[in-house]
Amino acid sequence: MTKTKSETTKKNLKILDGVVVSDKMQKTAVVLVKRYIKHPKYQKFITLTKKYKAHDEINTAKVGDKVTIESCRPLSKDKSFMIVEVNGKRIK
Repeated sequence: MTKTKSETTKKNLKILDGVVVSDKMQKTAVVLVKRYIKHPKYQKFITLTKKYKAHDEINTAKVGDKVTIESCRPLSKDKSFMIVEVNGKRIK
């Protein structure tokens, strides 16, 4: 059984959920992703946050929307994610 190119690359994708904090750029949204982890040494639970720039081709995401982002090839110096879902609705 032969795998197509899209099937082999799909398994390496990173999928994250977050909230849009800025949509002022053209075709780009800044997404805040929160992670709740346990500290390895002190065993205390902490919240880590990180902002990702994500590609938004048709500018559907607005500030405050819950989005799902997926890794892709680098589109610019900072952008290597694209928005897949906005408020639970799949785009494209």
